[in-house]
Amino acid sequence: MAVRVAPSADVSDDAVVGDGSSIWHLAQVRERVTIGRGCIVGRGAYLGTGVHLGDHCKVQNYALVYEPAILGNGVFIGPAVVLTNDQYPRAVNPDGSLKSADDWHAVGVTIGDGASIGARAVCVAPVTIGAWATVAAGAVVTRDVPTHAIVMGVPARQVGWVGHAGAPLVKDRDVWRCPQTGTVYEEFDGSIREVASK
Repeated sequence: MAVRVAPSADVSDDAVVGDGSSIWHLAQVRERVTIGRGCIVGRGAYLGTGVHLGDHCKVQNYALVYEPAILGNGVFIGPAVVLTNDQYPRAVNPDGSLKSADDWHAVGVTIGDGASIGARAVCVAPVTIGAWATVAAGAVVTRDVPTHAIVMGVPARQVGWVGHAGAPLVKDRDVWRCPQTGTVYEEFDGSIREVASK
């Protein structure tokens, strides 16, 4: 499948864009970005230098994904999400001189396969969002999120578990069940794992 790039998008010649991906109006894709197959980069989204997207990711309108973020396969980034990259942000050095790229070390956000980040959430680097986790809209993530966890609030705190279908899991005695698929999970090693389906 062909790559689609809107005429108003700014895509670096150094970026690699996978088959079937679409980059919409006013999006900016910087140098050394890697975008997998079948991805969608929405209007006004920004992908910083060296950012990596796996296959079938969706980066919605006006999301800001700063380097060196790494997104797995099937990651959803909601509208106006921000993935930061500076632990101690300052415009100037202690001597008052304007900071340059050489005056700080970028740290990134890492997001596992299938995870979803809700609209206007902020993930403060360096954090890792586990596979299939869900970050609620408007949350501010300041620490790592376990695989399959649902987090919300400021700062974000875990409020439950979520399965592959995206619906919150329901407690059923000593296991967790997906209300959409019937898949059953058990708690294991700080997260959950699939044990059966119905």
